Amino acid sequence: MSEEGAFWAKLAEKFFGLILALLGIITIYYTFTSTSALGAFTGFFGFLAIVLLTLGIVLILAKPE
Repeated sequence: MSEEGAFWAKLAEKFFGLILALLGIITIYYTFTSTSALGAFTGFFGFLAIVLLTLGIVLILAKPE
């Protein structure tokens, strides 16, 4: 892969990591502020939000070849 292609791949990876991290943060906020509406599913949606946040952070911190 050329240098230019590697640059755009790295940039895309960081961008999608940022999008996932922001989506995870927003989901965590809305999950734990509306616990009465979610009822028994609060923990499930909280877990999914934490997974999104973790994936985003991993993509941001990953160092491609």
